[in-house]
Amino acid sequence: MGSPVTIALDAMGGDFGPSVVIPAAALSLIRHPDTRYIIFGRERDIREHLSAHSPLGAVSIVVHTDVAVAMDDKPSQALRHGRRKSSMWLALEAVKKGDAQAAISAGNTGALMAMAKFCLRTLPGIERPAIAALWPTLTSESVVLDVGANVRADARQLVDCAGMGAALARALFTVEKPTVGLLNIGVEEIKGLEEIRRASTALRNPELPIVYHGFIEGSDLGIGIVDVVVTEGFSGNIALKTAEGTAKQIGAYLKAAMSRSFFARVGAVLAQGAFQALRAKMDTRKMNGGIFLGLNGIVIKSHGGADAVGFASAIDLGYDMAASGLVEGIAKDVERFHNALELKPPIALKAAAQ
Repeated sequence: MGSPVTIALDAMGGDFGPSVVIPAAALSLIRHPDTRYIIFGRERDIREHLSAHSPLGAVSIVVHTDVAVAMDDKPSQALRHGRRKSSMWLALEAVKKGDAQAAISAGNTGALMAMAKFCLRTLPGIERPAIAALWPTLTSESVVLDVGANVRADARQLVDCAGMGAALARALFTVEKPTVGLLNIGVEEIKGLEEIRRASTALRNPELPIVYHGFIEGSDLGIGIVDVVVTEGFSGNIALKTAEGTAKQIGAYLKAAMSRSFFARVGAVLAQGAFQALRAKMDTRKMNGGIFLGLNGIVIKSHGGADAVGFASAIDLGYDMAASGLVEGIAKDVERFHNALELKPPIALKAAAQ
């Protein structure tokens, strides 16, 4: 066992606050007993739940604050001076100061991104952070980004996403040269917006530390054709929410079908083991956690309505990111991307676009 990993938790974010965050931390602690926690929020509420999880209390520091960012606060409101005493801001500040290696919050996504950019700043060469998600596939998992941080992205930002996603895949999947694909409306080179085609040309540079697959379509996301799928936040977020909704829809269909008749119920009992395996595979809680990439620190955004199992998955993700030295890996990969792209004109991508 190496050095302990300290996680900063925003206990007041999300729909359920400490009633989910504390049990989730206890679950993650079972899997990662070298974790230490700094928990920010209303101390009385936090300690009420900590009392039911004695092992967790022994490895946790509680920092009291009455200020919390509301789920409907605008990013500009979240950045006001008074909000810098909030549980969300203090969790991010713990990462900035080096007191924690990762911050986890289920709070307002826009506020968290605005605060994270302001507090932690972006890595050199990165214009905008992106949100990455781990996507279950038929083979294993893929990294998909951006899934909501930036509604629009130019060629340079798409290339940066490829570099950051490749670094994440390298850390998680232990693959030296991750395969990367650009999400598009078709696989033909003539299809798609001009910025996507320009990014595709840049990613073909053989100096890059990736294997560029080319364009992929939405139907390829679940197959696992590539390690990293790159898109802009508008289509990425729609794809993510569509996949989550489809998983719930299929689950509801199966449940209805298995209770439709006596023989169906008998079949369901006989196939119980298979259905349990399918349910586990389709459990979106195990993939909970959007990774903010491109910052000088690790920030994980949990779904606001996540239960303890889901929030624990986000904590697990933060632990893995911290243990893998992700930030340093991304900084190196982005530098390698930028150096390689300067070798092959015309990759002042913005200049090429003009």
